[in-house]
Amino acid sequence: MTSPQSSPARPLGVAAIGYAFMGQAHSNAWRTVASHFDVPDFEQKVLVGRDAVAVAAAAKKYGWSESATDWREVIARDDIDIIDICAPGWLHAEIATAALAAGKHVLVEKPLANTVAESEAMVAAAQTARSVGVRSMVGFNYRRVPALALARKLIAAGELGTVRQVRASYLQDWLADAEAPMTWRLRKETAGSGALGDIASHAIDQVQHLLGDTITAVSGKLHTFTTERPGPDGLEPVTVDDAAWATLTLAGGAIASVDVSRVALGQKNALTIEVYGTAGSLRFNLENPNELFFLNGTEPIEVQGFRRILVTEPEHPYISGWWPQGHVIGWEHSFTHQIRDFLNHIATGTDPSPSFEEGFGVQQVLAGIEASAAANGTTVTIPSLLPSSKD
Repeated sequence: MTSPQSSPARPLGVAAIGYAFMGQAHSNAWRTVASHFDVPDFEQKVLVGRDAVAVAAAAKKYGWSESATDWREVIARDDIDIIDICAPGWLHAEIATAALAAGKHVLVEKPLANTVAESEAMVAAAQTARSVGVRSMVGFNYRRVPALALARKLIAAGELGTVRQVRASYLQDWLADAEAPMTWRLRKETAGSGALGDIASHAIDQVQHLLGDTITAVSGKLHTFTTERPGPDGLEPVTVDDAAWATLTLAGGAIASVDVSRVALGQKNALTIEVYGTAGSLRFNLENPNELFFLNGTEPIEVQGFRRILVTEPEHPYISGWWPQGHVIGWEHSFTHQIRDFLNHIATGTDPSPSFEEGFGVQQVLAGIEASAAANGTTVTIPSLLPSSKD
């Protein structure tokens, strides 16, 4: 394995692989992070995609110095230190393991991969790379929404007492129309799963991250409402789920329910989280990302109620890099915070979170829900052991 330069005299060279939705979101974060936060010097070197003309246009638009079509050649370059993987899930394992073996720091979009086996291989590669100072992280960007980061702080400080119950729901409607065309996200061989991997992965990560706990057992159901969609050659079968439901048991005793859908008409990007404890409760909705609702259950009953916290104060997580209090930020800022944290971990030689091991843990839960659904909702135990390094 190639070791990274410990303190390169030049700025860190960054390459992003993928230029569609996530490629654009990540590019925006790379382009803006240094304007708001103190981070190590870096350069947006190269944007990689399969279509030479389209990726060249995207590179110019998104602030990259150049474009390329062969990610293997880019990984081999001496002027590239960081690989940001925004490609579809079926490519994650191959690209990430190659980049880590080449001594490149790796940020990869969630979910970690399409399968547990691929995720396990990625964890092994990350563990080997970590031993020589190469950092890796999974892009669960909602951890970096200031309101959710504040929620985690409140829970960790004991403001909710003992957490008993969590409700996490992530609803979208971009597939509500049965005539919406076929995409790679609707084919199991490229997407791995549907709403389950795409958006339930976020909800599951939030449940574990907010509580600082681990899911130990699941039961679930998957359903596909539209089984065929128009493709370039006529109707094609949809081989992934449109919606998923799960009940999760956590090691600390809490129970969580998760429901996700990409056909929930009227819901655009509604990640809603409710956490209920013995001393307090929290509510959050991503469609109002600057707001967190908190109920203090220790107050007299006649004045109890959810109060709105506008999470825009300089004392709140990440906000000091932005605008005066009350000047709200948006969805895209979570990616900027993610890049900030990743760069600072590289600079300090510390391991960022969520790690590949944490991503593997989410993948195990997704696989458990799939297995439960195939067995008519039977409860499935989630393995507690992570894969060990394979040198």
